[in-house]
Amino acid sequence: MENKITIAVDGFASCGKSTLAKGIAKALDYAYIDTGAMYRAVTLYCIENEVNINDDNAIQSALDAIDIRFKTIEGKNTAFLNGKNVEEDIRKMFVSNRVSEVAAVSLVRRAMVRQQQEMGKEKGVILDGRDIGTVVFPDAELKLFMTANIEVRTQRRLLELQNKGQSITPEIIAKNLQHRDHIDSTRADSPLKQADDAIVIDNSNLTENEQLTMCLALVKIRINS
Repeated sequence: MENKITIAVDGFASCGKSTLAKGIAKALDYAYIDTGAMYRAVTLYCIENEVNINDDNAIQSALDAIDIRFKTIEGKNTAFLNGKNVEEDIRKMFVSNRVSEVAAVSLVRRAMVRQQQEMGKEKGVILDGRDIGTVVFPDAELKLFMTANIEVRTQRRLLELQNKGQSITPEIIAKNLQHRDHIDSTRADSPLKQADDAIVIDNSNLTENEQLTMCLALVKIRINS
């Protein structure tokens, strides 16, 4: 595929957005930008530095002090916050419990969107998040909106955390996911919503390989159209 496009992947938490986006990026040799990791990194900084997210001056000072970068380590996309590898820390529940509140802050969203747009302004890039197809790259040639039922999402998140050695109950995970869904969908600044021209993919009953094959076919159609 010589021609390259911009691909936006949005959807609810634990719907397999990152897994799909990474798979597409690897298959097509596209750049992958994990926008969710950026918000998680900001959240981690705010927690560790006791930043009052209701204080605009405090938030702006935090944003001025934050540097987020991605590096590929052993084939994996890895987040760095001010030079420190924080990939494991940003995936922990204490960050998950706060990330939607931090991401809802307008100053945070605008700062991250500017960075994301700068990172992804060249073609041959795939971004996943909550507002990629509606705010960050509304002109993306292919927009995918991922969804799955809450039971499947809970089990996926549970398995992910267990594989990282974290012990937690399914009930706590389900509550966290539903809480994040509500905040992400109702926030005033760039809420989570399906773009009008997005293709909806319910992967509740799809394997990773099945959804990847489906989406690569959609990419091919867009490139050839």
